Amino acid sequence: MSEAVQTSSQFTPRVFSGIQPSGNLHLGNYLGALKRFVEMQNEGIETVYCMVDLHAITVWQDPEELRRATRELCAGFIASGIDPKKSILFNQSQVPEHTQLAWIFNCVARMGWMQRMTQFKDKAGKNAQNASLGLFAYPALMAADILVYHATHVPVGEDQKQHLELTRDIAMKFNHDYGIDFFPITEPVIEGAATRVMSLRDGAKKMSKSDASDASRLNMTDDADTIARKIRKAKTDPDALPSEPKGLDDRPEARNLVNIYAALADQSVEAVLRESGGRQFSEFKPMLAELAVEKLSPISAEMSRLMQDTSEIDSILAQGAGRARAIAAPILRRTYEIAGMVGVTPNQG
Repeated sequence: MSEAVQTSSQFTPRVFSGIQPSGNLHLGNYLGALKRFVEMQNEGIETVYCMVDLHAITVWQDPEELRRATRELCAGFIASGIDPKKSILFNQSQVPEHTQLAWIFNCVARMGWMQRMTQFKDKAGKNAQNASLGLFAYPALMAADILVYHATHVPVGEDQKQHLELTRDIAMKFNHDYGIDFFPITEPVIEGAATRVMSLRDGAKKMSKSDASDASRLNMTDDADTIARKIRKAKTDPDALPSEPKGLDDRPEARNLVNIYAALADQSVEAVLRESGGRQFSEFKPMLAELAVEKLSPISAEMSRLMQDTSEIDSILAQGAGRARAIAAPILRRTYEIAGMVGVTPNQG
């Protein structure tokens, strides 16, 4: 087990993470999340991965598109290397314990805590009064997603760090209020620099499905020709690659392409520059395109196969939900008992 997921607490080491099924999986999702999920799965620690469809509806979703996007996301997990026999893989809405625990946490969290959440401010914008209550309470449901499995570690990007800190605050307050060390104080597993993927058209902007230009991102459904073409057209600068990372300072597009190469090749940025320092982008881009096609086109092909008959995906999600509930239900029962609910069978676990 890596140092990143070691724990000395009384709790069994367990990783939880979730991704919203918002469509258009891209390279940033793969390098920043899915690839890391596979690595954790293969370290032997218990891994629980979720398509958080309940989070998705905090803003309006077309129902048919949400169903399609949920299945496509599941296909992306599997095609990237998540093994449903090794990891628990399911969609959030099939496990009602998430929302049941979220109500308890709504009563533990304070309004002031929620009002400090910068992501709510960003998503709600100037018209916060018209935002859904679900969008405001989103972090309490995220805390429930994690703590209903007593997850000890969560892989988290920069945009979710504040929500994980709130999860820790909720766990500590619950434990303090009821005088019991019941919920773990979950540790973040922070993404590395090489997994923060920026736009192919603007190295200062994060790669995003919402960018108007499809050329700004590598979609996980892109075929080999499309991947190669987008990399050939990626924005660069006229200078050769440096031989050391400090030479990438103030060169965001160059840094982005080097980071992508390093992450896909499982190399450090230093190692990539030792090999490629002095090369022009006219030489480096074809190398990157060949590597990206080698790594990504099999994922695209497997996603396409899975989406042709979604009954396999639906079966995997249903089985995963059953395994998830086997963990979550006793933890929820014990939480209700601690909180004083009548009619709850005490659980000694």
